Amino acid sequence: MNRPPERHPEDGDRPWDVIVVGAGLAGTLVAHRLGAHGHRVLVLEAGHAVPGAATTTTAYRAAGGGTPTSPYPRSADAPSPDVDDLTGLPDGGFTAGGHLVQRGPLPYASGYLRANGGTGLLWTGLTPRMHPEDFRTADLGHGRNWPIGYHDLEPYYRQAEQELGVAADADQQRHDVGLPIPDDYAFPMRPVPASHLDRTLARALDGRTARDPAADRDARLTVSTTPHARNAPPTPGAPGAVPAHPTGPLCQGAANCVPVCPTGAKYTPLRTQARWAPGVRLRTDAVVSRVLVDAATGRATGVEYHTGGTVHRVRADLVVLAAHAIENARLLLLSGLANRGDRVGRNLMDHPALLTWGLLPQPTGPYRGPGSTSGLEAFRFGPGRARRAPFRIEIGNWGWSWAGRPPQAETAGLLRAGLRGKELRERLGDRLGRQFSLQFELEQPADPANRVTLDHTRRDPLGLPRPALHYDLSAYVRHGMASARAVSDQLFALLGAEDHTRYEAGPGWPGRLEHLGRAYAYRGAGHAGGTHVMGDAPGDSVVDQWQRCWDHPNLYAVGCGSMPSLGTSNPSLTMAALALRSADRIHRELTALHRAAVLARPVLAPSAPTTPPPPSPPATPSPNPSLSPNPSREPS
Repeated sequence: MNRPPERHPEDGDRPWDVIVVGAGLAGTLVAHRLGAHGHRVLVLEAGHAVPGAATTTTAYRAAGGGTPTSPYPRSADAPSPDVDDLTGLPDGGFTAGGHLVQRGPLPYASGYLRANGGTGLLWTGLTPRMHPEDFRTADLGHGRNWPIGYHDLEPYYRQAEQELGVAADADQQRHDVGLPIPDDYAFPMRPVPASHLDRTLARALDGRTARDPAADRDARLTVSTTPHARNAPPTPGAPGAVPAHPTGPLCQGAANCVPVCPTGAKYTPLRTQARWAPGVRLRTDAVVSRVLVDAATGRATGVEYHTGGTVHRVRADLVVLAAHAIENARLLLLSGLANRGDRVGRNLMDHPALLTWGLLPQPTGPYRGPGSTSGLEAFRFGPGRARRAPFRIEIGNWGWSWAGRPPQAETAGLLRAGLRGKELRERLGDRLGRQFSLQFELEQPADPANRVTLDHTRRDPLGLPRPALHYDLSAYVRHGMASARAVSDQLFALLGAEDHTRYEAGPGWPGRLEHLGRAYAYRGAGHAGGTHVMGDAPGDSVVDQWQRCWDHPNLYAVGCGSMPSLGTSNPSLTMAALALRSADRIHRELTALHRAAVLARPVLAPSAPTTPPPPSPPATPSPNPSLSPNPSREPS
């Protein structure tokens, strides 16, 4: 017989103000802001606590490297999907194992980490803003529009940049990307220095043009530094500038910031958690399996979670889901919530990344600095996106590693060819020293056919149905791949580079496809979105512009799953800005909810002082019934 759920001894009889499910970037920021306002916040994280950067780095090096999630402790109860769960087949198909059940014609090729800090522990740290065009992709012929625009989010972009400690050049972002950043704004830190490779490509490409075959126009090329959430020298006089060495040294270019920055220069959610107010409590190894809802009102009353073989129930005035786009959708489906019109889990998006790689005529100095410090922005916006998916071009500092040819693979190939001694060293030094790669990060518009469902025949160690994914790339995205490859060919010609790009069917390319008679392949960028998409009305979306579920007035689903489009920028900064915006809304709701009712003072009639006073009028009701005071909650 199953044991009934228990109450955690720390919870007592008083409900928490807020339960946050997930301690990744979004959940950590929401908890931080609400805790700073004095709210009592319980954060439930499914995965383990993680050791510090030094310990993780030592473990990673001792193991000789591995996948991005490999140096972090794995939870048997909360498995993390990883890139090695997918294997390409000789005929160009793929097989899949691991946590995600893959049912689509193409693989969803990204993993994520279920641990304290989430995927924010192993991200690249790139923090570009979305372009204003990206908020209205439906007007441009594809995908969905946002219920808010760039200018609604702009103040929160600035707040997120302060919280994460972003290093960038505001003038360059205005000029090269076209972002309407206020003239008096400066990023808290100076840009991360351009790599030797960046400078080499800039000398060859700046001021030149490349033909966009979809738009039939020339795009002017400029190599621009990319915003980063990692420590750099502070910007003198910037409002709220981050002090020098805020929580660790400046970026030292260690070249292994994925999966872990060995010095702590890169932002992770653990940096914000260290500043949580005393009213914020974290419980790791707490796998939430159900959101509890009052059937009469639709209001969330708490959650049920598993830890140490025991099921607990905990109550709260408001619940925030911040567990990752796929896990948020899975939890809503497990709970049977917010799914009016069968919309939960639909519109799954990522950034399919097309890679090209080659050898430059001169040494490039690879493996110096973060994975990418600069890129080309000209194909992110403009008339071409009406015909093909837009793309951002990242310049890769790590040679051919992401293409599947790291230095050890090159060494093994030369050894198989019979090279030894001096000849081996010289040949290896020449090839590794001239390697470079380009990453074309393509927008994937929202498509209801791409979705997350539950597989009730395949269950995780707790017996919960595993997430099942249907994933494909539309003709619009495939046209974007073709345009990106055409642009790559022109860039290689301008650079005088040897093109070694090959998308060979087999284990290394599970995301291989053919389009108009030519082979392409993609990697997943780890940018899941769209699974509980926001909108203007409940008829076509799951959450409103505040990331609040339409059907449950005190249940929020925050994170990239709310985004109606991803544009071409890494979405972490936009996710952080949305989280801070929602946290401000939640604070206002909690303030209204917990405000003590004020009773009018009775008035005695002067002509009849001995007459009992009239009864006091009732407290004025809240204009929104969902925010009416909770009589069981102590006034704050």
